Amino acid sequence: MTTDTVNVRSLILDILIAVLEKGGYSHRVIGAVLEKYQYLDKKERAFLTRVSEGTIQRKIELDYITDRFSKIKTEKMKPVIRNLLRMSVYQLCYMDSVPDSAVCNEAVKLAKKRGFTSLGGFVNGVLRSIAGHAGDISYPDEAVDPVRAYSVRYSMPEWIVRQWMENYGAARTVSMLEVSLTQAPFTIRTNLTRISSGALRERLESEGISAIPVQTGERGVRSGYPPLPYAFVLSGVDYPGRMASFAEGLFYVQDISSMVVAEWADPREGDYCIDVCAAPGGKSIHLAEKLCGTGHVSARDLTPWKVEQIRENIERQQLRNITAECMDATAHDKESEGKADLVIADLPCSGLGVLRRKTDIRYRMSAAQQEELAELQRRILSNVCAFVKPGGKLIYSTCTVSRPENEDNVRWFTERHPEFVLTRMHQFFPEENAGDGFFLAECIRRKPQETCVRNGGQG
Repeated sequence: MTTDTVNVRSLILDILIAVLEKGGYSHRVIGAVLEKYQYLDKKERAFLTRVSEGTIQRKIELDYITDRFSKIKTEKMKPVIRNLLRMSVYQLCYMDSVPDSAVCNEAVKLAKKRGFTSLGGFVNGVLRSIAGHAGDISYPDEAVDPVRAYSVRYSMPEWIVRQWMENYGAARTVSMLEVSLTQAPFTIRTNLTRISSGALRERLESEGISAIPVQTGERGVRSGYPPLPYAFVLSGVDYPGRMASFAEGLFYVQDISSMVVAEWADPREGDYCIDVCAAPGGKSIHLAEKLCGTGHVSARDLTPWKVEQIRENIERQQLRNITAECMDATAHDKESEGKADLVIADLPCSGLGVLRRKTDIRYRMSAAQQEELAELQRRILSNVCAFVKPGGKLIYSTCTVSRPENEDNVRWFTERHPEFVLTRMHQFFPEENAGDGFFLAECIRRKPQETCVRNGGQG
């Protein structure tokens, strides 16, 4: 197979169908294609990634635009044509480097190649109409119906927009919506047991990778973040698997909000730690590194596939004080009761804080599913809190921006488990060039006969 533009567009169409029609996870589908077609040059890989991710991100807006110029609404179109138009409209509206004529011509060619010769004229007509009137498209009026207007403009389902506006106000909502359409930074964490941050930066630059220290805490302006002197934002990375420093385990790819979990946990040498929903293992590995070769981390997850992910990452990082185990976080585990100095409960959630990285979450999540996840989180918390020894620490975290899953669940937990005292919690909102949306709460288990004043601090 040659690597001309038509073939790259064909790969993009396959990605969109896999994600938007068949329910595939965007980051997995795109990642698998990039791995399979490693021979594509850097420019083509960048084009494939941008068009695929951008089209998925802006699906609602792209369908809205198409429906204004097509007699057949997108929901009534055949899947191939619907997604071919989506990727083409994205290029027309958001990629000035691609000539309109090229977008239209390549779309017609691809329609014919996929067996829809009779619809070539339809595809051509719709796209040329959009190209000729792109600047004249009218959107829903924000003053009349802000939920609808924001939903179309930022391609976010109305239920999410409405929930955010009710909980966080219009200004914060718009800020999060704007960030949801940006590209997430590529951040890494130095392997604390293998190399210094300075030496890692030199190594990365020798591989042609730009590594800029993350500015947080005392050294920067990122609200709520502690100093992360081992973290970098990388640029110039085409495929991490090709990097010798990655293969050698000198760094771990991780968002800075996720790194804060281990900072809050602050394990002491010799501690026994349990991470109950650990895959792919970043937080567990971070804890193991902070233990400096002492203690032990039990990194657990539900399925053999996820546990194997953790094991692969442990092996690459070359750690010995951590094991991966297949365990159900909702199941009673007598052996773990009262044994852990530290329990990490980074639980399944709606994922509304990582929309930049997992572009399809906004479409696959629903309000009903969010409620089910909140209930699952409560079940897991009520089970795994028994693992914490008196005086030990429970860290609850999610990668979402959702009061029912975050603050409401912490309130529910502390009311039903008075043996735990809330010491701090914080909602990290997604900010451009910073971390993902993330929530953290820290609870300490009271020691026998101890009387404590409950602290409801907000981090």
